[in-house]
Amino acid sequence: MKTKLQIEHLKKDIDKLQTIYGNPKLNAIYGAGCIHDPKVLFLFMNPTARNISALPEWRGLRAPWISTKNIWKLLNSFGFFDNIICKTIQKGSIDTWTTDFATKVYEDINKRSIYITNLAKCTQDDARKLKDGVFKEYLLNTLEEIYEINPGKIISFGNQVSSILLNKKIKMSDYTKKEKEKLVIKNKEFDVYPVYYPVGQGMRNIKKAVSRIKIINI
Repeated sequence: MKTKLQIEHLKKDIDKLQTIYGNPKLNAIYGAGCIHDPKVLFLFMNPTARNISALPEWRGLRAPWISTKNIWKLLNSFGFFDNIICKTIQKGSIDTWTTDFATKVYEDINKRSIYITNLAKCTQDDARKLKDGVFKEYLLNTLEEIYEINPGKIISFGNQVSSILLNKKIKMSDYTKKEKEKLVIKNKEFDVYPVYYPVGQGMRNIKKAVSRIKIINI
């Protein structure tokens, strides 16, 4: 029996939004990992065409960071990801990412009680910054995602994502130790830890991101 790694009923609205806000020739990317009470949910920005699972011909799991390298190296450095799988990713090419390998990656994420998602699931051609309005179009879907998954902690990466999620202006320099915010969804309250964006254009802040995640002690 295959492990369930995604919430299926949320995909329909995400697919509709892809035709409006993403490249309509690419597929949307859904959150994936441990979908039942994970210890942490990592919330990133939005996917790009670098993710091979966005291609229409891909027949496997469509999930964040497939066919990329840096995020898996980062997660591995915290003990959140398997050493052998990480080494395979770092040494390999895009051909490493078969559909079976992508599933193996996220089965390991599930085993470690982690869920990975983006606030906006619309796949773009590149990493250019999205307008706030695009992220806000995905907010209700993401809030429902968080509510159903019920994570112990939420790590929200970057000023923009954190501000929109929390509906308040967030400045990353205000969060350097164990500072956190509260997010209330229906009858549930979640601890949110804004953290510097650690990959892509945010690589210059990776040391700050690593330092804070270590302090949060997931």
